[in-house]
Amino acid sequence: MSVDSDAALVARVVVGDDRAAFELLVRRHQSPLRAFLRRLVLQDAALADDLAQETFIKLHRSIATYRAQARFTTWLYRIAYHVFLDHRRSTIRERENVADEPVHAPDVAIAAGEQMDADLALGLLSERQRAVFDLFYGKGMTHDEVAQALDVPAGTVKSDLHRGVERLRCLLLEKEISR
Repeated sequence: MSVDSDAALVARVVVGDDRAAFELLVRRHQSPLRAFLRRLVLQDAALADDLAQETFIKLHRSIATYRAQARFTTWLYRIAYHVFLDHRRSTIRERENVADEPVHAPDVAIAAGEQMDADLALGLLSERQRAVFDLFYGKGMTHDEVAQALDVPAGTVKSDLHRGVERLRCLLLEKEISR
C-alpha cells in the first residue's frame, strides 16, 4: 500500500473534490497542528482545538491556491499562525470594548522549587518566539520554512531563536540560583 504525499492528496482534493483525501490530510496533520497551537495559547486545549478546526476550514476553502512553492506543512502552519493572530486580535478588541483596563500578556510565575518544563518555559517567551521555537525545534523546519510559515524575514527567525535561547538560559539560571 503506497502512502500518498501531501501534494498528491492536495491534487486529489482540488481536481476531484476528494473528501477522503482531505480527511487523510486532516488526520495526518491534526495532532502536530494542535500541539503547535496549544503552545501558542499556553496549553488551552479547547482553544487550540477550536483554532485547529478553523485552520482546517480555511485550508479547505483555499486549498486550490496551494502552489507547492513550499512544503505543504509550511503552508498549513502559516494558515494556523494567521488563525491564531486573528483570534488574538479579536480577543483583544473584545476585551478593550468591555473594560477600560489594558490587556497584558498573561503572567506566568515560577514558584521556588517548582519543576520548569518545556511548555512552562516556552510560555515565558513572546507568542512569535514560541511559534518559532515549535516550528524550528519541534517540527524540524528550516529557518526559511519558519519564515514563510510566520510571514517574517528569515533574519527575524534567527533573531527570535537567539533571543529566545538567551531568555530561557537566563530564566533557568535564575531558577538555579534561587534553589
